Formats: sequence, structure tokens, C-alpha cells
Amino acid sequence: METPAYVWLLTIVVIAGLLAFDFFFHVRKAHSPSLKESATWSAIYVSIAVVFGLAVLVFGGPDMGTEYFAGYVTEKALSVDNLFVFLIIMSSFKVPRADQQKVLLVGIILSLVARTAFIFLGAALINSFAWVFYIFGLILLVTAGNLLKPDSHDDDSDGLVVRLARKFLPASEHYDGDKLFTMENGKRVLTPMLLVMVAIGGTDILFALDSIPAIFGLTQNVFIVFTATAFSLMGLRQLFFLIDGLLDRLIFLSYGLAAILGFIGVKLILHALHENTLPFINDGKDVNVVEVSTGVSLGVILGVLLLTILASIFSPKGKAKNAVSGARRHAVEYLDLNYETDMAERDKIFAKMCREEDQIRKLPEKYKRLVRHETEFLELLRSAHDEHDKAQVRAAAAES
Repeated sequence: METPAYVWLLTIVVIAGLLAFDFFFHVRKAHSPSLKESATWSAIYVSIAVVFGLAVLVFGGPDMGTEYFAGYVTEKALSVDNLFVFLIIMSSFKVPRADQQKVLLVGIILSLVARTAFIFLGAALINSFAWVFYIFGLILLVTAGNLLKPDSHDDDSDGLVVRLARKFLPASEHYDGDKLFTMENGKRVLTPMLLVMVAIGGTDILFALDSIPAIFGLTQNVFIVFTATAFSLMGLRQLFFLIDGLLDRLIFLSYGLAAILGFIGVKLILHALHENTLPFINDGKDVNVVEVSTGVSLGVILGVLLLTILASIFSPKGKAKNAVSGARRHAVEYLDLNYETDMAERDKIFAKMCREEDQIRKLPEKYKRLVRHETEFLELLRSAHDEHDKAQVRAAAAES
């Protein structure tokens, strides 16, 4: 079913408008979004995506509607997995929390541009060469295998994009607000802000190499592929701040995504066999194989994700990792506070850190081993305690 040009134009205008709104009303002024703000806007963006899907269902029919929702759910799940890497990059470059929003939005825009190019390239290849489905299927099977590795989200080492950015774009040691360039010793130099944007954008492009074949495994309708991908990226910035404290708790997410990508990879190869044109397979004739419907695919994707999330949430190991990551995050947040920060705000963050420290002390010994770089971690907590003691002294002196 061909999508009219005016529908394409209207959709692109809506997506561009949402990105512009996000920038001018949320990101332009640096601030650290509250949990309520992040939750509210995450819900709004998901609602927009669902309403759009219902419109596709009504005007495009049940097949297009099912394909859209299957693609959207898959791309959204992959986006959550991407947030792990974003968190590692943010930590690697020590991006101030108030400036992380702008970095993420720039990354989302670069990702949308790159994925749009991959979508049209992929569509052109599929229309010209049916055997491309074999390649897409193998890419997803290899990716699924990589996700099963225990260090698939290892935060002890920088990724290729981060290493290249550091090597070829030398920058100053310190940030200058959200500026990309600053003056240092009378010279104009790059700031780490530009490096982290390059790293996020480059990583997004690498992610596209996996996500685009995945959604083409569910539908070959270019409009559905584009819109499902675009709306899955909308609200990703808010989602980062909403669940960054829970990311470490989703310990089985990579296994769930591996199952989903493996399933779609097999589905693509079955489809390739059904449309076979390669002469060394069945003499270039179609192979009579079972093909998986989009409805079944949507059910499998939702079922695997639900099982993965529930298993992660109720896992003792997940709870332990959440306590460790929470204590580390709140200690860093406390130490990053301005000298003039209100004491009530300091007490609030410090209390969260103390609760998580208490949870860690009560952990069984096998879960305490989850603390990476234990010496640095304990030193970070001690620094936060020392800073809180000094803040209390300053507050008492000010009152007297």
C-alpha cells in the first residue's frame, strides 16, 4: 500500500515539530529534570506514538497497524538497551547532569538522520536484491550472540567510537557550560561537550546497523519502518532520566533482546528462503518453508519483554545492582551540587545515598562482589559524607 505524499509531509512536519518543541521548551535551558517531569513527558510521547499507531490501524488496515506496533515495540526495546551505552559514555566523559539533556537530544537527531538514510538504502536493496534478507538475518543472529556475552554492557572500557573521539578530537579537560568551544591559554579549543556529542551520535549510527534490519524483518513498508523508528526515538531523552536508576536492575534485558533479535533473524532467513533467487539454494527456486506472521511476531516480542522485565525486577541480583548503582549515582550527584545549594536539597539526596548504603551493608557476601572498583566506590561515598559534614557546619554557622 503506497502512502500518499501529503501523509509523508505531514508526518515529517509533526516529528520535526516535536524535536523543535523538545529543544526550545526543555533542553535549551540546562537543568536536571525531575522524576515527575521525566515520567510525564515519557508518558506523553508514548501516548503520541500509540495514537499515531491507532490512526495507522484505522486508515491503513489491521496489517499495517500490527506491523507498526510490532516495529515500535521492538525499536523501543532496543532503544532502552542503547541507554546502557549512553550511560557509560556519559560517565566516561563526566557530563554534568544538567547538560546531559542537550547531549541526548543531539544524539537522537543524529540517530534519526542516520537511520532514515539506512531505511531508504535498505528498502532500495530489498527491492533490487531479495537475497539481502539473508544478510539482514545473519546480522541479527550475530548481534543476538554478542548480546549473550556477559560483558555486553561492560563499563570498564570505552567503546570504539569513544576511543576514536578522544584520539582525533583532543579537547580541554573541563566543561564550559554547554559550549562546544572555549578559550584556554588564549587559544580556542574544543570542550568535552563536543566529544561526547560525537561519541553519542557515532554510537547511534552503529546501533542503526542492528535496529534497521530488525524492523525490516517485521515489515517492508518504508513508511511504517520510518515512523516506528522515529516515534521510538521520541521521548528517549526523558526515558533516560526516568529509568537511569533502574537500568542496572534490568539484568536480563540483554538476554531478552537476544531472543527477540534471534527470532526476527530466523524469521528473515525463512522469508529469504521463501523468496529465494540464489542459484546455489534449491536451484534458485522458492523454498517451501513456514513463514511467521506479524501478529505472531508481536505476541512473541511482547511476551519475551514482559518475562525479561519481571525476571529482572524480582531478581535478588537485580535489587543488589540497583542499590550499588543508586548509591554511586547519588554520591556523584551530591558532590556535583553548587556551593550555594539549599540544605534541604542536600539532605534529600544524602538521605537517598544513606538508604542505599544501608541496603548494600545488608547484602549477602556474593552480591557485594557486584561492586566494581570497590576502593574508588568507597572513596566516593566517604567524599560525599565529608562534604555533607562541611555543609552542615556551614549551615549551622550561617544560622548563628
